[in-house]
Amino acid sequence: MSKSLQLAWRNMWRNWRRTSIALTAIVLGLALLLFFDGIIQSTDQAMFGNAVRLYGGNIQIHAPGYREKAHRLPLLPLDDADAVVQTILTQPPEVAASGVRLADAQSPIIAAAKRINTAGLITNREGSFSVSITAIQPDVEAPFSLQAENIIAGRFLEPGDGDVILIGKGLADLMEIGVDDRVTLLGKSKNETMRQRTMTVIGIYDLNMQEAEQGMVYMSLAEAQSLYNLRGEATEVSITLSQTGREDEIVPRLKSELPGYEVDSWATLRPEIREAMESKAAFTSIFGFIVLFIAAIGILNLMLMAVFERTREMGVLAALGMKGRQLMGLFVLEGSLIGLLGAILGGALGMGLMALINQMGGIDLSYTQGMGEMTALMGDRLYPSITLTNVINRGVAVIFITALASLYPAWQAVHREPAQALHYV
Repeated sequence: MSKSLQLAWRNMWRNWRRTSIALTAIVLGLALLLFFDGIIQSTDQAMFGNAVRLYGGNIQIHAPGYREKAHRLPLLPLDDADAVVQTILTQPPEVAASGVRLADAQSPIIAAAKRINTAGLITNREGSFSVSITAIQPDVEAPFSLQAENIIAGRFLEPGDGDVILIGKGLADLMEIGVDDRVTLLGKSKNETMRQRTMTVIGIYDLNMQEAEQGMVYMSLAEAQSLYNLRGEATEVSITLSQTGREDEIVPRLKSELPGYEVDSWATLRPEIREAMESKAAFTSIFGFIVLFIAAIGILNLMLMAVFERTREMGVLAALGMKGRQLMGLFVLEGSLIGLLGAILGGALGMGLMALINQMGGIDLSYTQGMGEMTALMGDRLYPSITLTNVINRGVAVIFITALASLYPAWQAVHREPAQALHYV
């Protein structure tokens, strides 16, 4: 094997210009593919991660029966919301009194927060508007809240807040109100009776997402417990993970530890987000295949040229006793070596390019703001990133494809008669 390897390596560089051109095509193709993968993965984490933050966390815990009525936002209190939070956060180590994990930074679970979700109306002189009312624990959710990051007037909610609410810019414009203005908030209580309270606008957030801004208002959990007759209770526990996509490893464990509750990820409660992610993944796979296919055509052309140029050489090797499978293996090995070298250089170039862009401050996306909800969720800057596993997988795919592209030229080589090959000009 070592002799075949040495021979393949020597043959590969006998025509170094041709090999260099093939390597350049592979390196640039793989670097482009990895950079594209990095952008897609970063976009997914930014876009879908922010969507998950906007709509209530990566995983949600509810009382039995909530799932089938989720579109109505029913007020179904959890039996023991505090026990649920402790079960979530004590796997493993120390947890702060506010509910934020203090240790084990590598754990996927960052925080668990109690919430109350219900549907209601918000009214003033401009009219009545349907909204979803979310009561939160401000001290727990503020570090991870998309709304808290985008306050444009007033402030975010605080633990001691009473009859105050946080609203979106879209709703503020619709109702022609601002900070410190008063509105009436109506919602259905635990016993199905309507409860209303005059609330003061404490803050306004702007997500560049008019629909979300018009339909979502926030208040403190303590105030909602008083207003909706849910003393000390909550209808939901929202779990924030360090990375979107790790829900599948957490949900089964929580289901076994919380058998009396419904455990759902955003993929269950928000299937439209999952479908969008699947569509993007399919598009990425197709694009990757096309890039690798183009590289394979280049290798195929390279190896065909090598076969025709070295026909007499192959005739000599066959006349000296080299078997057909050995000749075939030699050409496949040459293609694999080109693929291996291209994968190493391409992987290094792709990762180096992403590291350089990130060091320079990422890709500026500020010009896309206002173009739609999807671009708004991506934020102002994008930092391409890719895991080492993905780099290795792409590299292995390149090696496999180059080896596969060498099969036909190798087959051509072994099916020439030695006498005919020796007289080839």
